[in-house]
Amino acid sequence: MTSHNLKVIFLTTFKWILICTLIGILSGSASAFFLVSLEWVTQFRIHHDWIIWLLPFGGLIVGFTYYYFGESVVKGNNLLLEEYEKPQKVIPLKMAPLVLLGTLTTHLFGGSAGREGTAVQMGGAIADQFTKLFNLDNSERKILIILGISAGFASVFGTPLAGAIFALEVVYFSKINFKSIILSFLVAYAAYFTVEFWHIKHTHYSIPFIPEFNLSTLLYTILIGILSGIAALLFSRTTHLWGSLFSKNIKYPPLRPFIGGIFLAIAFAGFGLTKFSGLGVPIIVDSFSNASQWYDFLLKILFTGFTLGAGFKGGEVTPLFFVGATLGSALSLVIPLPIAFLAGLGFVAVFSGATHTPIACTIMGIELFGLQPGIFIAVACTIAYFSSGSIGIYKSQIVKGAKYKLYQKLKQRELEQL
Repeated sequence: MTSHNLKVIFLTTFKWILICTLIGILSGSASAFFLVSLEWVTQFRIHHDWIIWLLPFGGLIVGFTYYYFGESVVKGNNLLLEEYEKPQKVIPLKMAPLVLLGTLTTHLFGGSAGREGTAVQMGGAIADQFTKLFNLDNSERKILIILGISAGFASVFGTPLAGAIFALEVVYFSKINFKSIILSFLVAYAAYFTVEFWHIKHTHYSIPFIPEFNLSTLLYTILIGILSGIAALLFSRTTHLWGSLFSKNIKYPPLRPFIGGIFLAIAFAGFGLTKFSGLGVPIIVDSFSNASQWYDFLLKILFTGFTLGAGFKGGEVTPLFFVGATLGSALSLVIPLPIAFLAGLGFVAVFSGATHTPIACTIMGIELFGLQPGIFIAVACTIAYFSSGSIGIYKSQIVKGAKYKLYQKLKQRELEQL
């Protein structure tokens, strides 16, 4: 190898390490600010619950902001996936402040939404700015988008391994080279440690007792996986359905979250259903020790789908955690296994089914709950992945691999039987 080649390798390596470090620090800091702000608006809403009645006006703020300033970034996470699959133009940096403002507004007034979408979009927008700064081509832009997703996910949940794998798996390892894998892990840890530097605490969940591995426990785990997959399918279809209904029936986009906000405010404040507003983290934590109502997961699906379908901003993942944890918790009344164990399996399995990312969700479960329940987590996530249908929460996600082949065969059989 010539000295020139060594110099090129050194400079390229240095360039990507620098890019990962910068994206990690910037995305991690953005997530830290977001998490602090989100906690503040959540606590304000909890202590001033009358503000939920103003949810329609919060919807107007979000609607007007995106209609007049954010038309190019309104697709959110789907825009990141589209730009990865077919790179066209650099994602505008304004995606970051717009989704931050939209999500904080949604949560301040009580909309039912999550936070991962916000962190991932901020990370993706920040990362893509390095395209022009370092004069990168389209194949290198793909790497940047992976890095942005990885940094955002890892920093907002405090799970760097899951964040790195999620970024790779959500695009189904499509046209990914070995360099992308290494850099995804590097940026995930850079973002994670940045949030740690800012002394931001993440919610801790635990499964204190793990049942022994036997046929009975395995069969119950498979059942949890199937039910979680169905819940994930219901969540995805509900969100898409409300989005379609609002788009068809209300032509002026800013009015969609306004009108949606009226119904949500009446449901939350008028009928005392505030436990389903916001992130719902206290309900998730409680589900690990107390059996949830059988309908809790269904109402969270309804209200989150309605909130996001109406045009409010936020993510889907924490509501998916809510759905899965409360589903598993409620099943403890009929399944003779520890409540925390069932809640934990549902927690990650529903997420796996809705995002088509069983590997990342398995790793996340191990990061959150430890290695001991790992085999059960892997089984539940895999079963949920296969039983959740072909359409997940991200419309622009391309589903490939074993799941794609399975559903293609099922479609062929249906056509043959006609």
